[in-house]
Amino acid sequence: MRNYTISKVFFVLSALLCSFYYGQKLEGGLLFGKAYTVDEIRDANGIMRCASTGYEKFLQDKYPSRMSNAQFEAWLKPLIENSKQSKSQNGGIITIPVVVHVIHSGQDYGVAPNITDTQIQSQITVMNNDYRKRVNTPGYNSNPVGADIMIQFELAKVDPNGNPTSGIDRTNLCYDIWTQAGVNSYVKPRTIWDPTKYMNMWSVKFGGANWDLLGYAQFPSNSNLPGLNANEGLAYTDGVVANYSAFGSIDYNDGTFILDATYNSGRTMTHEVGHFLGLRHIWGDQSCGDDFCADTPVHETANSGCPAHPKSNSCGTSDEMFENYMDYTVDACMNIFTSDQKDRITAVMNNSPRRMELKSSTTNMAIPLFANDAEVKLERSCSTENSTCGGNATKNIKISLYNRGNTIMTSAVITYGVGTNTQTYNWTGSLAPSRYALVTLNVPGTMPTGNMTVSVNTVNGSADQRASNNSFTTYFVGSGAVNAEQGTFTFTLQRDNYGSETSWNLSNSSGAVIYNGGPYSNSSPTGPLPSLITQTWTLAPGCYTFTINDSYGDGIYDTGGYYNLKDSQNNLVFQGTSFGTIQKRAVNITVLSTGETKIEKVEIYPNPATDVLNITKVSDNAKFDIYNAVGQLVKTGEIKGNKVVISELVKGAYIITVKDKDISEKLKFIKK
Repeated sequence: MRNYTISKVFFVLSALLCSFYYGQKLEGGLLFGKAYTVDEIRDANGIMRCASTGYEKFLQDKYPSRMSNAQFEAWLKPLIENSKQSKSQNGGIITIPVVVHVIHSGQDYGVAPNITDTQIQSQITVMNNDYRKRVNTPGYNSNPVGADIMIQFELAKVDPNGNPTSGIDRTNLCYDIWTQAGVNSYVKPRTIWDPTKYMNMWSVKFGGANWDLLGYAQFPSNSNLPGLNANEGLAYTDGVVANYSAFGSIDYNDGTFILDATYNSGRTMTHEVGHFLGLRHIWGDQSCGDDFCADTPVHETANSGCPAHPKSNSCGTSDEMFENYMDYTVDACMNIFTSDQKDRITAVMNNSPRRMELKSSTTNMAIPLFANDAEVKLERSCSTENSTCGGNATKNIKISLYNRGNTIMTSAVITYGVGTNTQTYNWTGSLAPSRYALVTLNVPGTMPTGNMTVSVNTVNGSADQRASNNSFTTYFVGSGAVNAEQGTFTFTLQRDNYGSETSWNLSNSSGAVIYNGGPYSNSSPTGPLPSLITQTWTLAPGCYTFTINDSYGDGIYDTGGYYNLKDSQNNLVFQGTSFGTIQKRAVNITVLSTGETKIEKVEIYPNPATDVLNITKVSDNAKFDIYNAVGQLVKTGEIKGNKVVISELVKGAYIITVKDKDISEKLKFIKK
């Protein structure tokens, strides 16, 4: 998809100037700043194993205050020495709470890329085997420098709202494939949990320019420490990402796993978490480079496949350590972290922001569970939400019903509706703890547009025992038009950075376009969103249809894109955010209850007045009553030419009541 990568904007120019573009291509290319040759790609069987180093370069270029690699190493070096000298203090086992965000586009549970819980748990198991060098697992090695990193991982048991969770967060974002740029600009900001309390992991389906990428991570920040600048990097993009087919291990397959034939032992995430914890590629990302670990032999470049020992190179190394998790060999070949790599990770965990906080996080510790506890979440609709002037068709919304209790859930009563228009759904089934079911709620065509609340009232015939997770409110778009009284309206559009794809119009019941806009100019994909577009519309009685289009098919994609229409009193008439190719909203403008004109903030002047009181915003049929300070009616009549003669009144304070059809408004004035 186009918004996932900056390549779209600069593709043609880049293709002309050089033979690569931003995003991996088979003919050789550049992936977040790192160039790859045809030979490298061929040696890796067309797979780009890791893009973490290139992503770090991208962050450094975009955020100049972020430390360079050399600055990071200069900061880390004395901390590593300190960690070596204080191993007795820092040698305890660290447990890092993990949340896994499974990103899909509406597929059923177990259908790619909506991988199963067991496949996810297998990935956690692999990382624990590898980081703890567990005996009798593929993570064990007898190498003299092989180390137990003494870090282990556990799926979170408490979500950011303090409610029970399985540590698996499934999110339908409606898009089938993702590139790195899309994951960073769209997926992560919408799904990330507090990175000081959770290590965020994402399982996605890579595609487009990154179809051949297995994973990438964000290196730890070294800022906000004494003597360094305050830039901590991007908290809302911090974490590790892997393609769904490289997430988990075939060794634990229960028949539901969807894994690549080669990269199927979970080592993609072992590798990427290594970057997350501060490890460099073993070859230093250059020929005979430095990974800043003395006990790893100098590598000439990345290894693919699984070489045989001894493997010498032109750097003077007699035998490379191609089994190291920070190389590019196939999963089955990897099984070593070294002592110096452990010291490096320990230093990061003790000093780097968002890493050292993870050590004190308690989100992996279970909270008390109830027998009857249901959680409901809205499932995003991937179809266009349309409303029409004459529509009254039944609509459906989907929700996820989770069992957060400690007993089997067999029934639940769900209520939903807008205002007093409520419906009831009786769910029956069998849900084990932490499992979920998709529920389709039928919404009658008479349900108005507005804020819809969905709640679970009872579970297994008893009241739901946890109020903090059993309801949500969402903006529901009915199939019919929204009603609004005639007058002036304010239309607001927050575009994304791809304005050339966006166009919209407002048409009347005859199909004639009354207002329209776009396409617009594009702006930098990495820059801020363009300025708001605000227009004032004057709408007479009738039914109007607002239509917004995206020529690429991914709506107002970037974070923060939206549109809305508000009336003269700033009341919301309709709104929209993400959509696909097209979205429609209908509004029925009704005749004012006051007739042809509505009294809006009637004004009188001058005040105090001597002979004549001028009255604005009234019709020729308006009438008035004037009362003195003790409530006596002293004058009545019609308002002629927006004037009322008051010369005969004595000096003092009065109340004038202005009547225009069914509207009555009182105002105070002084006769002098």
